[in-house]
Amino acid sequence: MPELEIPLLEALHSTPARRYLSPEPIGDDVIRAILDAAIRGPNGGNTQRWAWIVLRDPEVKKRIAGFYREGWEGSYGKLREFMQTQPESADGTGPANFRAGDHLAAHLEEAPVWVFPVLLGAAKSANPRLGASIYGAVQQLMLAARAYGVGSVITTLYSGHEEEVRELLGLPEDALTMALVPLGYLSRGRWAQPKRKPLDEVVFFDRYEAR
Repeated sequence: MPELEIPLLEALHSTPARRYLSPEPIGDDVIRAILDAAIRGPNGGNTQRWAWIVLRDPEVKKRIAGFYREGWEGSYGKLREFMQTQPESADGTGPANFRAGDHLAAHLEEAPVWVFPVLLGAAKSANPRLGASIYGAVQQLMLAARAYGVGSVITTLYSGHEEEVRELLGLPEDALTMALVPLGYLSRGRWAQPKRKPLDEVVFFDRYEAR
C-alpha cells in the first residue's frame, strides 16, 4: 500500500482541491486507511451519528453525475464565456480554477471512488451549524487521501436532488448527505499550496475591523 511520509504542516499547506482525477483504480486497503483516519475526526458530543458511503457503482455514479452537472450549469456553467475573457487572479478564483471545475463536472463519474459523508437524523434539521458534526472529519479524509497520493475535492452541487440521491444510496429518510468527495490519483496538476488572500486581510485580534 503506497504511503507518503509527509509532515503534518506540509500536508496542511499542500492539499488543494484536485479536480483533474485519473480513472486509475484505488485499492480497498487505501480506501479503508483513508476512512479510518476520517472517522477519528471531531463530531458533536462524540455521538458519531454518521455514515460514510463509498460509491463505485458506475450506473449510480452516472445518475448522480447528471444531477451534479445540472447544479454546475445552473450556478457556474452560465459564466463559461465570461470566464474565458478574465485574467488570472492572485487568490485562485480566475479562469484556471473555473476550467478545473468545468472539467470535474464533465468527468465526475470517471473518478474511481466517491465518498458521501452522511449525517443520520439530520434531514429535517434547521441548525445552520449542523455541518460542524462532520466537516472536520471530511477534512481529515482529504488529508489522509493526500498522504496516499490521492486527490480529492469537496462539493455539494448535486444537492438539488437530495431525495433522489438518498434513494439511490439506500439511506433512511431522516439522513442527509453532507457532501460528495470524489477521490482519484492526479491526472493533471501537482500538490501545491492553495492560493489564498494574505493572512493580514482575514485575521483579526479581539474584534472584527472592516477593511
